[in-house]
Amino acid sequence: MRSRSRRVLVLGGTREARTLASRLDSEPGVEVISSLAGRVREPVLPVGQVRVGGFGGIDGLVHWLRDNEIDAVVDATHPFAARITANAAAATAWIGVPLLVLRRPEWVPGPGDDWHVVPDLVAAAESVTELGERVFLTIGRQGVDAFADASGWFLIRAIDPPEVRMPERSELLLARGPFTVDDEAALMRRYRIDVLVTKNSGGALTSAKLAAARRLGVPVVMVARTPIPDGVASTTDPDVAVDWVLHD
Repeated sequence: MRSRSRRVLVLGGTREARTLASRLDSEPGVEVISSLAGRVREPVLPVGQVRVGGFGGIDGLVHWLRDNEIDAVVDATHPFAARITANAAAATAWIGVPLLVLRRPEWVPGPGDDWHVVPDLVAAAESVTELGERVFLTIGRQGVDAFADASGWFLIRAIDPPEVRMPERSELLLARGPFTVDDEAALMRRYRIDVLVTKNSGGALTSAKLAAARRLGVPVVMVARTPIPDGVASTTDPDVAVDWVLHD
């Protein structure tokens, strides 16, 4: 018989993480702690306990998991939070704590899409101005400096202002999704956008830009995800994640 609640750390900051925390918070015998990296100034907070800030690498996470008697970890961070995922995989393997990665499904190209898939932001910066001169950059505020020396003009959309060097010819647009297809198409027309750059984050929250690009015939430079570490269990379904926490 378990003498205390099952303590679960949810590495969050995403809609999926908030959904999972809400579902688990209502389960008897489960105590949820959500961890946010603290990179967004005004994050949307999940229900339940929340901690903000890094752990101090793998060693710091190992100590935190032990000190807080964590029974399981669900990594529901952004699909491009590769360092956090790698650290979680290493730390949980070190001390034998079960880990599940919850990732929203990837976007996939459909009829009429003109996608140019690249492995990283450096490759995106090298290829983008071969496709157009007026670039809609929708990668968030991190990694914008990869485009700092690229030619062309950039509309940079992010939730918070980038703290890195930006392209000399650029305009910053601060906005948080969701966005509609009509609004995205109108924005691209207004700024005469002829190429879109984005990461394959997946999900419906910001997918309207892809539909707008398809409608307008705008090519898309799509940055591919970093693979989940080998041997780590994963799912795209929050229901599966809930069941895993309750029965693993």
